[in-house]
Amino acid sequence: MDLTYNFLFPNELHIYWTVMIVLYPYITGMVAGAFIVSSFYHVFGMEKLKSVARFALVTSLAFLLFATVPLLNHLGRPERAFNIMLTPNFTSAMSGFGFVYLSYMIIVVLEIWFSYRKDFIAKYEESKGFVKLIYKALLLNSVTTNENMDRLDKKVVVILGAIGIPVACILHGYVGFLFGSIKANLWWSTPLMFIIFIFSAIVSGLAVLIFLYLFVHSIRKYEINQDSVDLMAKWLWGFMIIAVTLELMEVLSISYEKTERWAVLQQLINGQLKVSYVYLQIGLFSIVPFIILSITSLVKFANKYRNLLIWVSSGMLLLQVLFMRWNVVIGGQLISKSMRGFTEYFPGLWDKEGLFVAFLLVFIPFILLRYFDKLFPFFNKTNK
Repeated sequence: MDLTYNFLFPNELHIYWTVMIVLYPYITGMVAGAFIVSSFYHVFGMEKLKSVARFALVTSLAFLLFATVPLLNHLGRPERAFNIMLTPNFTSAMSGFGFVYLSYMIIVVLEIWFSYRKDFIAKYEESKGFVKLIYKALLLNSVTTNENMDRLDKKVVVILGAIGIPVACILHGYVGFLFGSIKANLWWSTPLMFIIFIFSAIVSGLAVLIFLYLFVHSIRKYEINQDSVDLMAKWLWGFMIIAVTLELMEVLSISYEKTERWAVLQQLINGQLKVSYVYLQIGLFSIVPFIILSITSLVKFANKYRNLLIWVSSGMLLLQVLFMRWNVVIGGQLISKSMRGFTEYFPGLWDKEGLFVAFLLVFIPFILLRYFDKLFPFFNKTNK
């Protein structure tokens, strides 16, 4: 491709926000979405979600610990990221994210502590030696429990969950705000961007919980709480419809206006993003899960096959959200500021910000969850 003929400015020959910036909103989306699912039980009292509430909370923490790693890997001087906290600039969106992230981390850690305090006390009583001291330190020397303490713990969890819901929405909605507020980019500049990001975050959070819940219970031969799975699948179906509809309505409104903006975006959608956006994000990974979840939500049949279809659709929707992030972050950078040319990008395999590193950053939180299960047991052999 002749880049000069395509009217690209010299500083637009390379993509600077790479696959790491794709993973950043993807991981934070699963953080926010998983936390909101746990709050459905703790705050709104949805008893059918009791079996997955604590699992959703710990999942949120596992991904939260790695939410900023893609950004730090992208930075040439990652240690300078601490300047956001040391010399805060409250008019900066990135600086604001640092404080939102810290606040959210405190809320999640406290909610987990109060949710598992009774379990920690039981392990403290069973342990000996150095392990016993670790649990005593973890419990802040509060190693006794009673009915009043249990009631207080539950009230605190409800309060933290209620506070955490808007913070979780701000955490991920801010990412959409960051992209949508860049007026110079035709693909990003829309007030709907942060709303789309919030709903797609809930989709990814529900999808990862369903995917892991069914996978772990199948491997360990645990009893599946079918009411929880069916309810999460219906919520996933509904939020997926809203998220995809908002994305399509945004494009439809631009196409209906027929301005010079659409003249450029039409070429982008039919050219560089035709495979990743039209065929994969909208076609394969949106329409197919919609059909599958419609069937599982409206038609009654054997739970074995129902759960298999739900598991497949949740995995496909995880990929749908990933492609959505790719098409937003990378797609927006393919357009030249001249509005007359496009560039191309595909990450390397072994680069510092390549596909192998990206795979590791996504995979490590799942491994971390495996070890969290020993400290924060969130599944029982029964479906209670």
